[in-house]
Amino acid sequence: MKKLFTVYDRYIFTQVLITTIVAILLFTIVWIAPEMLLNTIKKILAHEYTVKTGVLVLVYELPKIFGKAFPVGLLLGSLFTFDKLSKDSELTIFRAVGMSFSRILAPLLVLSLIVTYLCFVTYDKWIPYSCQKLQEIKGGAAVTQYIYTKKDENNYPEQAVVVSRFFNDEMNNVIVMNFSKQIFDDLHGLENILVAETGHKGKDLKGEPCWVLRDVTSYDISEEGIFKKITQKDRVDILNGEDAEEAYTIMINSTKRDRDIDNKNLKHYVNLLKKANLDEDYRLMLNKYYQRFFHPFVCVLLAVMGCLLGFSKPREQRLIGFTIAIGCIFVYYITLPFFDLLAEKGVLPPLVTAAFPPAAFLCAIIMFYKSRDL
Repeated sequence: MKKLFTVYDRYIFTQVLITTIVAILLFTIVWIAPEMLLNTIKKILAHEYTVKTGVLVLVYELPKIFGKAFPVGLLLGSLFTFDKLSKDSELTIFRAVGMSFSRILAPLLVLSLIVTYLCFVTYDKWIPYSCQKLQEIKGGAAVTQYIYTKKDENNYPEQAVVVSRFFNDEMNNVIVMNFSKQIFDDLHGLENILVAETGHKGKDLKGEPCWVLRDVTSYDISEEGIFKKITQKDRVDILNGEDAEEAYTIMINSTKRDRDIDNKNLKHYVNLLKKANLDEDYRLMLNKYYQRFFHPFVCVLLAVMGCLLGFSKPREQRLIGFTIAIGCIFVYYITLPFFDLLAEKGVLPPLVTAAFPPAAFLCAIIMFYKSRDL
């Protein structure tokens, strides 16, 4: 019975693993050194951070770097390893004893699947967690406007809520526009406007979730669009029940980048955006959600590409392979915002925009493999 892992498998796995770790460390140092490290040191010297806080800030920045460093490190690690094997004629010996290209690639694929899992966990768990910790350390209230529109079953607006500023569940300068049932030339009239100094997410008298507004000025409007009554109220409850929970979730996530949200909450956020008919935000975030699953598998593709680039002739310049590798990484990451825009504007479906870059890599690998006649 043949051994599952041979001496060759352990040798290649170890060599690629070591070079990959070195490449990841170098990528991390280059990324973190110029600006991030300098700004942290400045804040320590200015007594904005303690030394401990500064170290924690750098540690919590690492997962965001690792998300990009894993694919890059694996590409460079596999390229360097197989280029060295090729220059030392070891690959020639492997082929001479009857090892096929797929058999030579096997230990690299095992390692790439492990790195793929680490990359997936990084985006799903580590990055959202580190972003939350960084927000707790740096503090600061979000000064952001948020608009929520509640619609009926016919997709007609019933209520629009404008929040000028909010942080967590505390809101300031809230304006609520209650629409009338009458429509004039496709324009919905207003029957009431509420202006509140403050508000927060709380519970109504029945214990149901709601948005509680304080220090409210109520403006009742006639059918002719004239203010007919102005009253002051200490408290007004709006967006009761499920509407309150959904509006709050959308409001909080609207200030976050997709990387700040784990997969479970990102999927929930996408469903709420669809329900609220926020089409552009829905398509963009759905594209980001799909990328969570496609991006990690780029590790496998880049590992294979690194192996292919490493298969070189003894006198072939090593610089050529590394130039192509860096070019591939550059093209991949620089085109991601372009595909995000295509998804957001509805030019292409989010599934297509998320899958296209990895699919393009796969096609390039197949073409390169055939051209090298391996």
